Amino acid sequence: MGDSSLGPETLRWLDRSREFLADSLDRPVRLADAAREACLSPYHYHRLFVQSYGETPHAFLTNRRLDEARRLLAIEEMSVSEICLCLGYSSLGSFSTLFQSRFGMAPTEFRRGARSFYAISGYRGYRFAPVCFLGRWGAPGR
Repeated sequence: MGDSSLGPETLRWLDRSREFLADSLDRPVRLADAAREACLSPYHYHRLFVQSYGETPHAFLTNRRLDEARRLLAIEEMSVSEICLCLGYSSLGSFSTLFQSRFGMAPTEFRRGARSFYAISGYRGYRFAPVCFLGRWGAPGR
């Protein structure tokens, strides 16, 4: 994405910092740490990040964590509490509230719906194989 009014060097540093945030889903990240990755002051970094990507560093990290939570809820056997903790949240209540406000349902409700929709339990090794592939080559155990 990026903002063309910024120099290529600054955009590279911002991209590096964004990758740092994306790699930090499992732990708390301070704005100062992300800004250091971009070689900018926290204030300047925050302003340029919003200008370049259209969201704050915190919103970016939160969105990535929630998307990862949704993926884990659909395919993993981890409990909601384990998923909450492995994504850097310390409170199950705040994680569940945030998840519900973003996706319109509680994490456990999402899990039930995703598993019934994808019928994951019957096709463990072929979790998200395209239907055309399964139709041609057959699902395991058929």
